[in-house]
Amino acid sequence: MIAEIIRNTKETQIELTLSDESRERSIDINCGFLSHMLDLLCHRAALGLVIKARGDVEVDSHHLAEDAGIALGQALRKIAAAAPIRRYGSALLPMDGSLARVALDFSGRGGLWWKGEFPSQKCGDFDMELVPEFFAGFAREAGLTLHIALLETDNSHHAAEAAFKGVGLALKEALAPAQTDPSTKGLWL
Repeated sequence: MIAEIIRNTKETQIELTLSDESRERSIDINCGFLSHMLDLLCHRAALGLVIKARGDVEVDSHHLAEDAGIALGQALRKIAAAAPIRRYGSALLPMDGSLARVALDFSGRGGLWWKGEFPSQKCGDFDMELVPEFFAGFAREAGLTLHIALLETDNSHHAAEAAFKGVGLALKEALAPAQTDPSTKGLWL
């Protein structure tokens, strides 16, 4: 399945293609930290991502991070709805001295439950408070119940990396073909 999303606002311009058939990744975002994190997430999820995104980063990266999460979530929802999937996934991801616990469910009732703090407010010029902001838009639009807990943090970069990689691994598990019906309700998403 290939899902394409175009999101243009006064603050951001995003063209995104997400694929569970290809592993190609071409990430062109005017925010290096976010580009790096999306690359890690999609690599661990075994998803292809082609994205070109521009945002008003001269203000800050808030709109870009939020809208990238929204667009990626919308694309992921299309992929998840295309075929019966396992639905649930989880990961415990160490990154040096940082450790993230991730659990998710393609419930159709999207939301983020975040626990944990970053040791520093910024990583380069990226505000670390935008990591949960990204995941909130992502989870809501994907219809994904998403729990992320930073259990240990040695530095902000490693903590964010553990969260993004952990989400990727959990997605890979949840997107695997279903062996049984995904719900006892007889409905999917």
